[in-house]
Amino acid sequence: MKPLAGSCLLLMLILPTLIGLGSLLADPPDRDQGRSAKASASKATKAAKPGVRVYVFDKEGKLVGPVESPKFVLSVTEWKRRLTPDQYKILRSKGTEQPFCGTLLDNKKEGVYTCAGCGLPLFSSDSKFHSGTGWPSFFQPIAEGNVTHRTDRSHGMVRTEINCARCGGHLGHVFEDGPKPTGLRFCLNSESLTFTPSENLATLADPIVEKSEHGSATEKDAPADKPEKAQPEKLEKR
Repeated sequence: MKPLAGSCLLLMLILPTLIGLGSLLADPPDRDQGRSAKASASKATKAAKPGVRVYVFDKEGKLVGPVESPKFVLSVTEWKRRLTPDQYKILRSKGTEQPFCGTLLDNKKEGVYTCAGCGLPLFSSDSKFHSGTGWPSFFQPIAEGNVTHRTDRSHGMVRTEINCARCGGHLGHVFEDGPKPTGLRFCLNSESLTFTPSENLATLADPIVEKSEHGSATEKDAPADKPEKAQPEKLEKR
């Protein structure tokens, strides 16, 4: 009888462990569902790219917006394939072209200047003026939200850098010595820009406009905002 009693005691000791193991083996679908939910959330996070509200051209060559546009993000290798060496040096490495050498400095044609990196409209010939500085100059962007500002403390100076709102490309700097009505001088590098004549503005049609047409009609038909005067911290002549 003693061996039987010992066996019963042993069974009583290991029975809870066996029950727990059985429960674990019976519940793998729940764990799989948990993994699946986490994987879906991870994919959704990766798919959700930050966007910007900008003005773009439609297929009729009209500036419309603001529309929600995803930021234009590329790897270093992709940027180098997309841009010329001079464009990459300025747009992605914050370089500066030599004064009085830019191909767009003396351009007097009517049209629009877009970002050479992503094609976002940045400036219009209507706001271009001769500054005598050696770089293409404008007194305001085509729409305030299309150009962003940041403080630049490089080279022992404090300046206000201007960038493309969609791809972050370096454009130049803005100073408070421009003409009326803004009193600003947006000093740009020719290599950061691409010029499109007024008669060809329809070629700048952005696919994002077609998507917005299925949403709010006011986004498509709203006129461009009048840019507000920027407030740089401290400006030095370039």
